Amino acid sequence: MVSLDEAILARWEYGGKRYEILCDPDLVNQFKSDPSSVNIDDFLATDEVWHDARGGDRPTEEAIMNTFETNDITEISMKILEKGNIQLTTNQRKGLVEEKRQQIIHEIHSNAIDPKAKTPHPRTRIELALEESRFSVDPFKRVDVQVKDAIEMLKPLIPLSFEPIRVAFRIPGSSYGAASKLLRAYLDKDEWLSNGDWACIIECPPGKVQTLIGKMKGINSSTEVKEL
Repeated sequence: MVSLDEAILARWEYGGKRYEILCDPDLVNQFKSDPSSVNIDDFLATDEVWHDARGGDRPTEEAIMNTFETNDITEISMKILEKGNIQLTTNQRKGLVEEKRQQIIHEIHSNAIDPKAKTPHPRTRIELALEESRFSVDPFKRVDVQVKDAIEMLKPLIPLSFEPIRVAFRIPGSSYGAASKLLRAYLDKDEWLSNGDWACIIECPPGKVQTLIGKMKGINSSTEVKEL
């Protein structure tokens, strides 16, 4: 359950009355998309509906039934979020925006490279370019959607390449377990060689190539690598 200090206020005004819930800001989007995927006890700071949550004013059971036609807190919460809006303090909004901004920067840094240098752009360069582009971060919009919007605004300012890179690895068979676990998500093809080595080809975002190579070398310093 989210604490009262960290909870945000969701409010819907209907029939001249306000109906409010206190909820977890990190779970708002997930709850709106699929309420069944979120434990309601984790989502709400209190399992009650309020006229004024800060003042402690609660509606009667009759008022709740007349307004929502149910007393199920999940259905009530869904309607408030669908029809109402999120009330944030200045500090809450600043914190959520900055957290989402850093997630967007991380995604671009991890998945794109400077096509001339063939290396990822420093996080600071991406951050400064976002500021220059005046990209507006939405604290509740999905990161993957905002990354796409941010990239369109960054393209005139910094060169970005997202074309996947193919890399071949050859690693002693004794390190297969750790190596395959690391590369499984990017694996294109693999085979066992006659001397017991494991060889594979992966396809991954360009920004992840050097990180993966470094980790593979850490698993076994005899690892052979070739970018294709």
